[in-house]
Amino acid sequence: MDERFAADSRERVVLVAVVRDRQEVREAEEYLEELKFLAETAGLETVATFMQKLPSPDKRTFVGTGKLQEIKACIESAADEDEQEQIGAVIFDDELSPSQTRNLERELKIKILDRTRLILDIFAQRAATAYAKTQVELARLQYLLPRLTGMWTHLERQRGGTGTRGGAGEREIETDRRIIRDRIARLKEQLVKVDRQMATQRSGRGSLVRVALVGYTNVGKSTLMNLLSKSEVFAENKLFATLDTTVRKVVLENLPFLLSDTVGFIRKLPTQLVESFKSTLDEVREADLLLHVVDISHPNFEDQIAVVNQTLREIGAGDKPTVLVFNKIDAYTYVEKEADDLLPETRANWTLEQLQRSWIARNEGVPCLFISAAKRTNIDRLRKDLYGMVREIHEGRYPFNNYLY
Repeated sequence: MDERFAADSRERVVLVAVVRDRQEVREAEEYLEELKFLAETAGLETVATFMQKLPSPDKRTFVGTGKLQEIKACIESAADEDEQEQIGAVIFDDELSPSQTRNLERELKIKILDRTRLILDIFAQRAATAYAKTQVELARLQYLLPRLTGMWTHLERQRGGTGTRGGAGEREIETDRRIIRDRIARLKEQLVKVDRQMATQRSGRGSLVRVALVGYTNVGKSTLMNLLSKSEVFAENKLFATLDTTVRKVVLENLPFLLSDTVGFIRKLPTQLVESFKSTLDEVREADLLLHVVDISHPNFEDQIAVVNQTLREIGAGDKPTVLVFNKIDAYTYVEKEADDLLPETRANWTLEQLQRSWIARNEGVPCLFISAAKRTNIDRLRKDLYGMVREIHEGRYPFNNYLY
C-alpha cells in the first residue's frame, strides 16, 4: 500500500462537511457521523468536526475562507501539543478535485483526504484474496491518475536546468502517468480473465436457484449468511467487513439453492469501485431473488434502503424479486412521547408483533420480515418463507421436476 494511504491506528484526523442548498443540516450531520465511522474503520481517531452551509462547495478550497482559517487554527493548536496530539490529516465528506486537494494541502500544510480516498484505503486494508486486491488496486490507480502532481514529493521539483516549463519534474510526471496507465491496462486484462472464469463457474452451477444477500454495509449480512448456510463467513462490526463474494449451497428441508453474500453498499460509493467490482456485483445481477437486509436499529434505515435501491438500479438489478429483511430488531427502539411536551422523551422497544403491525411492515409491493440474526429471533419464519419463495421459482423454471418435494 502507498505510504500516503497507510492508516496509522494512532493518527488523529479532522472531518469536514458542507451543507448544500436544499439539504437539511440533520442529513449532513448523519453523513458526517458515517464518515467518522469510516475513519474509525480505517484505524483513525476523529478529534474535531467542521460543517459549513454553502450554496455549493468552493471551487478552490471546497469550504469558505473563514472556515478554512478555523480548520487551520485547530491544526496549529494541536501542533503546539506533544507529538501524539498532533493532527495527521483532514478528511472531507465529498470527493475533491485534484486542484482542490492541492490548494488545501498548500493552505493547511497537512495531508488531505476525501471520502472516496478513505473508502479506497479501507478496501485496500480489508482485501484478503488476490482477486479483491486486484480490484481495489485498479480502483485506486484510476483515482490517483489525475492527482499525480499532489501525490509524490519528488515531483515538486518542476524546474529543470533549462528553466523552461518542460523540465525534469514535468517529464517525471509524464513517466509516472505512463507507468500507471500501463499498470491499469494490465490489471484490466487480469480482471477480464478472472471475469470469464467466474462467469464459467456461475454457468456451471446447474439449475439451482440463486439467492443474493444485499444491503448497506454493516447491517448483518454475513451473520445471516452464517446462520442460514451453517458456515463461517467473516463477520465484524465494521464497515466493509466482506469484500469477496461468498457463495454457499444451502438446503432447506429437501430443497437446495445457492446463497451469496456480497460487498455492502454505502452512500457516495466511489464509481471506480463499482466498475472494478463488476464481477462481484454480477452475483447480484444474476440472482433469482434478493434478500435486502436492513439494520432496523439504525436511525436512518429508510435512507439506507433508498441508497441500496438506487445502487441496485445503477447496476441493472433494480427489477429483481426482493424481500426486505429487517435485522437487529433486538436493538430497535422508538421514541415514546409523553402527552406533556415539557417531559423528556423516553425510548422503548417494540415487540415482534408490534413491528409486524407497524408502518414499517407496510412496504408497497415488497414483502418483509423482522429478525435478529444475532439473537436468532424469527429465523424459523425466515427459513419457512425463503423455502416457499425458492420452491416457487424452481417450480416455475422446471414445472415437471417436482421430485425434490
